[in-house]
Amino acid sequence: MASAAEYREQLKALLPPGQAFPREHGTTLDTLLDGMSQELARVDGRGIRLAFEANPAQTSELLADWERAAGLPDKCAGTLEDTLQGRRNALVSKLATAGGQSPAYFIGVAKALGYEVMIEEFRPFRAGMSSPGDALTNGDWIYAWRVRAPAVSIISFRAGRSAAGEPLRSWGNDTLECKLNQIKPAHTIALFAYGE
Repeated sequence: MASAAEYREQLKALLPPGQAFPREHGTTLDTLLDGMSQELARVDGRGIRLAFEANPAQTSELLADWERAAGLPDKCAGTLEDTLQGRRNALVSKLATAGGQSPAYFIGVAKALGYEVMIEEFRPFRAGMSSPGDALTNGDWIYAWRVRAPAVSIISFRAGRSAAGEPLRSWGNDTLECKLNQIKPAHTIALFAYGE
């Protein structure tokens, strides 16, 4: 990024030769070029910042535009999405989720939202494959799966990722249930277990 002084020297070098365009310090033309060079340096800096704003995981100034394009906040916006980090997590999750039905897919969605989860699938009881004492998970149980999550998920304030005025910690699991229920296959039942 060029500084204002470098821009001023570039502008002076572009002036035609002659007495009509004095290059000495303190002239009216020098003051004009100084003002123009400061604005050029500011615009140059904003152009560099734009590269960061193009990445949804790093955006702050264009976050509202990204959210509008992604249809956020949606009905699943929870307490964790009141923070800048939570809003970015929700945006990245929404943009990165192309769809899927595997446990790995749902674990990835939860991770993008800021949750560490495990998924258990139920399989039907089968003679010869199941052991005595296993649960009889026949019928509708084959369409159920359980999400194990910590009792409380916390987003802590982080310099460079959080905004001034935000709380030092935010916690809650309300977004997790809503988002996973929103994207799960319609014929399945998601059960949620929190804590140990």
